[in-house]
Amino acid sequence: MPSNSHMYELGALYVVATPIGNRDDITIRALNILGNVDLVAAEDTRHTGRLLAHHNIKCHMISCHEHNEGERTPDLINRLKAGSSVALVSNAGTPSVSDPGYRLVKEAIANSIRVIPIPGVSAAIAALSVSGLPTDSFVFIGFPAKKKAKRLKQLQVLAGESRTMVFYESPKRILTLLKEIINVMGDRYGVLSREMTKLHEEFIRGFLSEILSSLDARPAIKGECTLLVTGCEESKEVSLKTVRAEIMKALEKKESKLSEISKIIGKKYGLPKKKVYDEALKLKRKA
Repeated sequence: MPSNSHMYELGALYVVATPIGNRDDITIRALNILGNVDLVAAEDTRHTGRLLAHHNIKCHMISCHEHNEGERTPDLINRLKAGSSVALVSNAGTPSVSDPGYRLVKEAIANSIRVIPIPGVSAAIAALSVSGLPTDSFVFIGFPAKKKAKRLKQLQVLAGESRTMVFYESPKRILTLLKEIINVMGDRYGVLSREMTKLHEEFIRGFLSEILSSLDARPAIKGECTLLVTGCEESKEVSLKTVRAEIMKALEKKESKLSEISKIIGKKYGLPKKKVYDEALKLKRKA
């Protein structure tokens, strides 16, 4: 157990990053904080208990998860105001980043309580660092909306995004998300990371349709997924002329509906279906 001589602040909220898989992926500072604070607020006390036991740490814990954070926050704020030190941890990675903790952090700041980050592992950064995709600028989406209509609207807004996009998704919904991104944004290049830092760590690289085929062929998909998708390349004038020419040829043949033409051409050039559809509609009206 870390030495009690480690200095920590009374009445401070520590936001502590914990491993996303391998239990040894934790900083010495994080272990010191977890071993010395008055209370650890954990997303799942059993899960965090196993991590702490692995590092021979004993402490007082209380649950603070998605379903009880609202009612738990006032109690934790009162403890902090009374001088207790609290460490906030989630099941994996950094609390409040696509994890519980946002309400508590916001209330602590509103009550002039010092909030101290204890940085560590992040699934988004870990996946990005080995993706081979542009890393100078990226957009963290986190978990997309669960409702289909809201999710599709979200993807349509992101279709013109030029930066690398980082999504989190559960294994149950990853196939649906891949299909929707392909339909909305086109068949772009991407990287799917699964079970990072664990025994069955895997990275699938290729066009989204290839990643989809690889996963679809499996009897089951396990482990939380981090999906990285390349941003939209700015269309050059010559490319737009090529797209227009293809649209005109398809319109002259009169073999397919406008929506189908837009889908095929959009996929071929990695353009959003809506963008191609709008262009096709203009050309059809002129014709």
